[in-house]
Amino acid sequence: MMQWFRALLPKEERFFDLFDRHARTVIQGACALQDMLNAGDDIAVHCQRVSQFENEADNITREVLTAVRRTFITPFDRVDIKSLITSLDDAIDQMQQTAKAVLLFEVRSFEPPMREMGGLLVECANLVGRALPLMKAIGPNVAMLTAITEEVTKLEGRVDDLHAIGLKELFLKHRHGNAMDFFVGVEIYDHLEKVADRFDDVANEINSIVIEQV
Repeated sequence: MMQWFRALLPKEERFFDLFDRHARTVIQGACALQDMLNAGDDIAVHCQRVSQFENEADNITREVLTAVRRTFITPFDRVDIKSLITSLDDAIDQMQQTAKAVLLFEVRSFEPPMREMGGLLVECANLVGRALPLMKAIGPNVAMLTAITEEVTKLEGRVDDLHAIGLKELFLKHRHGNAMDFFVGVEIYDHLEKVADRFDDVANEINSIVIEQV
């Protein structure tokens, strides 16, 4: 009875506007991260762009959490809204951590698997950006949402594979050379893998909401 009553009440559409703004900021952050991995002398500039987008995403996250507290009827469960926006924010937070590591260790070039991982992360961000607007009407979009989240999970698996390949190549490259270069490379690989993990978390949150709503 309560579920039927809630369905009749108007819902706060502003949440979807905020989700969309956050997703677009995450996409911009992922593109800046990819630019950083492909850059030559402009690495620091792109690192700064990643941090800028992360700050913008934090502001949007705060808006969402404030709206959750102040809105009587939400599009779906408040806990789910918090979990979704937090997982999305964690993805761009991890991008910033990657950029910080690059600046800290003064990395000037990146291995081919790292650059390929960057491209896959942009794909993950774009998929999430496609999924969130579909959640305005979950019922008719279940199949598409499921397909998108499955694709994010596949991409996360490909990033894992590149992580393993990259570590092996890094070991072979530096086993008779500079150990510090090896450990710095491992750090960057690990950060990139964690970004993909966070996108997989977003996909899992979306799936959880879909299951509850249909």
